[in-house]
Order: sequence, then structure tokens, then C-alpha cells
Amino acid sequence: MAVNTEAYKNIKQELDAKNITLVAVSKTKPVEDIKALYELGQRDFGENYVQELVDKEAQLPKDIRWHFIGHLQSNKVKYIAPFVHLIHGVDSIKLLKEIDKQAQKNNRIIDCLLQVHIAQEETKFGFDEDELLNTNFDELHELKNVRVTGLMGMASFTEDMDKVRREFRYLKALFVQFSLLSSVNSHLSTLSMGMSSDYKIAVEEGSNMVRIGSLLFGAREYAK
Repeated sequence: MAVNTEAYKNIKQELDAKNITLVAVSKTKPVEDIKALYELGQRDFGENYVQELVDKEAQLPKDIRWHFIGHLQSNKVKYIAPFVHLIHGVDSIKLLKEIDKQAQKNNRIIDCLLQVHIAQEETKFGFDEDELLNTNFDELHELKNVRVTGLMGMASFTEDMDKVRREFRYLKALFVQFSLLSSVNSHLSTLSMGMSSDYKIAVEEGSNMVRIGSLLFGAREYAK
């Protein structure tokens, strides 16, 4: 399926009116599809796989803001540290420290979102409420090359939209609590939640960054 430019224009207009950032999730999609949205003005693109992101970054305009939205392994941070704009799925302090180390090597400050586990599926990663609110975030002051700018979460994969809404509402409440922690609140501005199937609910519940793929690019095609 080709890029749905009409859907893109409508969604972008809808989100811009509310000052919400649209991250176009381009994982598994060809460079040509990314270029098509780029030419319409889109600059924020999200990728799940390190090697795919590295390959695409090398082929595309340098003013693209690349978001890493997948599960990031510590030993692969070094490959995206030179250019990544925002890392969404930071699920441990250990990973945050590795991002800081690699950012320092590249003389950069890398913005990060802490991933919060709000869904009931065991396959989802992230901090739980106790970990998030009881971590000694004072030690983050020692990390000079990362900046925690917000939280990210994924709702349960379900057709029960009431359940999805409850999970988003819960994350928004955690975001407010987390914002009150003196060691992090100076940079806290982003609540990333909502994808193609549930972004409207996420926006209603306080999201200011959504990650949309299939509505723009069509269903993902995986190698068999």
C-alpha cells in the first residue's frame, strides 16, 4: 500500500491544532515512503530496529528527527547515539547510564523518555509505579549527557477501549506525580502515548506525542 497522504494531512492538521507531536512510525517501510511524507513537511519519524534506523538515517535528509521507539539493548546504543533525536523506551537506569556514556563520546545530550508498564501483557517493558516514583533520581544529576524529558507507555492490545482509556488515564496521573519530583521536573514536558488504533483516546487523556504507523503507511510487511 502506498503512503496515505490524505490521512496524513488530516491527522497532522488535527494534531497541530492541539500542539501534539506526530511521530510517523516508519519501521519496515522503504525509504521512498519516508521521503513522501518528508516532502509533505513531516520531520519526526520513529523506528524500532537499530540497524534499520542506521541504514535509513544514512540515506535520508539530515533534518529528520529520528525517534527510537523499540526495545533498546545497551550494546546497541552506540550505533544511534551520534544522531538520534529522542529515545522513547528507556526501561532501566542501567540503559540510561549507557545512553549517557555514548552521548558523551559523541559530545551530545540525548533526550529520553522513561517507559512505564501500564498494560497487562507480560511482553511489555518498562518501570512500574513503585520503581518510577521511588527510584533515586538524584543520581541522574551525575548523568550530564542525557535528559529525561517525559514518559512513554503502551496500552494493552485489546478492543476494550474503556480499558485502554483507563490505562492512559493512569499514565497521565503518574506523569503528574513524576513531574513533582524536584530532580527531574525542569525538563519534563513529553507524554508519549497513543498509536494508530487508540491515539484519539490518548489525546483526550493528555498525550502530547503520538506514534502513528499503519494509518499513514498501511499495514507493516514482515519478511517471511
